[in-house]
Amino acid sequence: MKTLRIFLLVALTALFCSPDTFAQRRKRKNQAPEGVSYDTTLYNSMEFRLVGPFRGGRATAVAGVVQDPMTYYMGATGGVWKTDDAGESWKNVSDGFMKTASVGAIAVSESDPNVVYVGMGEAPVRGVMTSHGDGVYKSTDAGKTWKNIGLEKTRQISKIVVHPDNPDVVIVGAQGSPYAATEDRGIYRSEDGGETWTKVHYIDENSGVSDLSMDMTNPRIIYAAYWDHRRFPWKVQSGGPGSGIWKSADGGLTWKKLSKGLPKGVMGKIGVSVSRANPDKVWAIIEADKGGLYRSDNGGKNWRLINPDRLLRARSWYYMHIQAHPTDEESVYIMNAPLVQSTDNGKTFVNLNTPHGDNHQVWINPEKPQYMINANDGGANVSINGGKDWSRQDNQPTAQFYRVNADRQFPYRIYGGQQDNSSVSIASRVNGGGISNSDFFPVGGCESAYSAFDPDDPKYVYSGCYQGIIDEWNAKTKLTKDVMAYPFQGLGTNPRDIKYRFNWNAPIIASKHDPSVIYHAGNKLLKTSNRGITWTEISPDLTRNDSTKINWGGGPITNEGAGGEIYHAIYYVAESPHTPDVIYTGADDGMLHITKNGGADWTEITIPNTGEGMVNQIEVSPHDPGTVYVAFNKYKFNDFTPHIFKSTDYGQTWNRIVNGIASEAHVRVVREDPKQKDLLFAGTELGLYVSFDGGVKWNEFQQNLPIVPITDLMVHGNDLIIATQGRAFWVMDDLNPLYELKAAQNSDFYVYEPENAIRDNAFRTGNTSIGQNPYPGFSIMYYIKEDADSIPLKVEFMDASGAVVRSFASDATNRQEKLTKKSGMNRLNWNLSKVNFDGVQGVFVGLGAGGHRVAPGAYTMKMSYGDQEIVKRLNVAPDPKWEATTAQYQEQQQLLEEVREIIEELQSTANDIRSVRAQINDLKSRIDPDDFANVHEAIKELVEMINELEGEFVQPKQKTFQDVINFENKLEVQLLHIYGTIDGIEPPVTDGQRARVETLKAEYVTAIAGAAKVNQKMEELMELIRTEKVPFIAPKKKK
Repeated sequence: MKTLRIFLLVALTALFCSPDTFAQRRKRKNQAPEGVSYDTTLYNSMEFRLVGPFRGGRATAVAGVVQDPMTYYMGATGGVWKTDDAGESWKNVSDGFMKTASVGAIAVSESDPNVVYVGMGEAPVRGVMTSHGDGVYKSTDAGKTWKNIGLEKTRQISKIVVHPDNPDVVIVGAQGSPYAATEDRGIYRSEDGGETWTKVHYIDENSGVSDLSMDMTNPRIIYAAYWDHRRFPWKVQSGGPGSGIWKSADGGLTWKKLSKGLPKGVMGKIGVSVSRANPDKVWAIIEADKGGLYRSDNGGKNWRLINPDRLLRARSWYYMHIQAHPTDEESVYIMNAPLVQSTDNGKTFVNLNTPHGDNHQVWINPEKPQYMINANDGGANVSINGGKDWSRQDNQPTAQFYRVNADRQFPYRIYGGQQDNSSVSIASRVNGGGISNSDFFPVGGCESAYSAFDPDDPKYVYSGCYQGIIDEWNAKTKLTKDVMAYPFQGLGTNPRDIKYRFNWNAPIIASKHDPSVIYHAGNKLLKTSNRGITWTEISPDLTRNDSTKINWGGGPITNEGAGGEIYHAIYYVAESPHTPDVIYTGADDGMLHITKNGGADWTEITIPNTGEGMVNQIEVSPHDPGTVYVAFNKYKFNDFTPHIFKSTDYGQTWNRIVNGIASEAHVRVVREDPKQKDLLFAGTELGLYVSFDGGVKWNEFQQNLPIVPITDLMVHGNDLIIATQGRAFWVMDDLNPLYELKAAQNSDFYVYEPENAIRDNAFRTGNTSIGQNPYPGFSIMYYIKEDADSIPLKVEFMDASGAVVRSFASDATNRQEKLTKKSGMNRLNWNLSKVNFDGVQGVFVGLGAGGHRVAPGAYTMKMSYGDQEIVKRLNVAPDPKWEATTAQYQEQQQLLEEVREIIEELQSTANDIRSVRAQINDLKSRIDPDDFANVHEAIKELVEMINELEGEFVQPKQKTFQDVINFENKLEVQLLHIYGTIDGIEPPVTDGQRARVETLKAEYVTAIAGAAKVNQKMEELMELIRTEKVPFIAPKKKK
């Protein structure tokens, strides 16, 4: 049996015994130096790219535009999104305006669709993956811009209804915080479009509004459902004296409780909907012992149970929304795991097969009810045929991820578990224009998965699931195998009766020192070194193990036994990168432990005076064995204060380091850069932060990352990988500028060390429906302190021989060679290609005109700004997936240069002869054929020769890309084709390609000989013009 030692030093007890310890420490911190910050212009061009996947995450709010059945809005924890093509594509419309990302309600004014209200804070609050909001936002331009209009403290808003004829009259149902008794809940009303609010109804500090329904034929009539609820880390309490249905007959000014015929005793969560087709008919779905579907046929005076089917009310705290059909009074929809519809007054229901389960809301167009939108845990989907078919959800980058990991393949893959979906392994870059849905796949486990593996050889991936499930996924066979330490069907089981208590998001890690060693944490830490055949307990219970909090997960009406409420479990495991013997564990109840001998003995190092909370993540410094960071939060106790703790003595003492982090940006993750000591990154509920001094001072580092909860992050090589709760995975490529800020800030002109370029076929497009690749080639970031327009900026890239292969300049007139030059950080992206071809003026060519890529090898970059010059040594690495030799790359380059030279000469000649033709035709138009008949004849002959030569070079009849199949492709196109073909492959060059080049070279030699004849004929014409004394300046002949 492993021993557990409690760390109780007298000095430590004295230091932390006062409840004001952290307040005193904050005061002392305020008196200390402010810490290190840099002018943001030093790094403001660093940016993130969205990797994906484009597989929708949980959406809980939807609405449509009555007048336009193709336009809809949906809200997720990634903000507000809009479609104007019935769900074929979605665009985020809230970025840059909203300070939080979780959306609870959306309402579009029926009388003025430009007016849209959004209530923040998702209403179906989960034990994990739930975020709060900051009130109500309003748009008056159909979502282009937004303004916060108050109610910031309501936290979660379940429903908004707008007067059908007056967009300024709006009613908000505030569900309120799920984590504490607060007065910021109830019904709020505004008559001036949200300029001012009146709290028109309130029950108590535990009961908030779960639903609102307005009679759109008589907007004085409003129904409200109240929910008495609370969430604890170990339990969801759904039901109490505050739950019930209320009615207003004066537009929300006064309210009356409805009860006749409703369930007696305790009610829980309720959804309510009044029929637009028959306003006397009101529907309610009610959680109660005798719950189910209720209906009133007299405006709420009397109710009766219509259908008690548990399918309609299962897992009540998560669902319980209902929608009356707007034109068919006998039809009603209920949202639960399935979306169901009744067309016989609620007696029977049929499933409507939506693309994803766990349905939360339906909006139906009242004028064209075949048009509707549904919100579920997989995103939003639109139907234009009454729910028979739905739009896709693989076009919404709103995935919620719990954790992130990455391997060291090329390209490296990113791993994580997507809420209510599967585990994910997605490529960080791909050949082609972007990362699509074919570039990710599941790797065992389920939605809540950690994924662990040998990063250098991820042939076996260990992915988790709730209830302690763990799979081994085999990369070769693509099959999974259950390797759970003690297989047990835990669903619906009291946690007291299970052998190991696993958190919903139970940690799984591979040893940094021996990747065949896998750790899996429940309330005890388990270890296997034989692929899960045998598991060994290497710790005692490392939690508070309070038996009063180890019980059924739900009540008083409905139990919750999926695993999200299992408490007193290890939530994070961190093995020291310096030695495998040092392991830290952190629990979901705030307990921290360390072993320094591989699990033989454990010492408690819980942070004093923090109370219960969640050790969300632990980071052992890669630079100092004794330094450790902890991301700690208490949001499940309604405390959103950020907490990062740092110890430099293996957890014996702790300091809180949050100076600069926003007051409610509770922290989920902190990481230290493996390359640069004291460079820290923190992911919070409200965005990303960076510290340059080990946490003394934090600075916002949002860049172009949308406001969204950050659940995890990872420094991977020179990249920063971000996992989000609502916007999928993001990556910042190349952190080098952050390593050089100290040098850059003292410079007027500075070039950051570029990363090596990789010569693969990944590139970027403007397609926003797929994940982004890195910029191909080199991304050169440089800093100009104060730009002067008169000072030129130039850059040259040279190969090993010193030959310039590409150049750019701030004063270049050609856009492809233009170099940006502004005060602050600038970026040049060179895709390794030589300069584009000039082309033949006025001739359409369907093939690309880009230059070929340079070969792998050493290069030099010289950048000059006025009289300042900076030189950087660069390297182009070959694609590791290919095995070409240096000699093969050199042969490819030689062949490409030969073809390029021919193309440039051909295009130059074609442009010349076309110019000559234009000039002599102009001359011909100005001289009288009767006076200069012989000159006219000579011009005619020369034009015919030019036309014949041009016809061998180019195809002037081609005007659009499909003309490539209508008209014969001439020599220019044939040369461009073989040029692109050779450049588009990795060597070796094929025999067929060499043969084709030789054929085209021969054809070109024959063709270009015609140019000499044209020159000769042109000289003869010039001599004739001189002899005949043809006037060069003359008006055009009159017809």
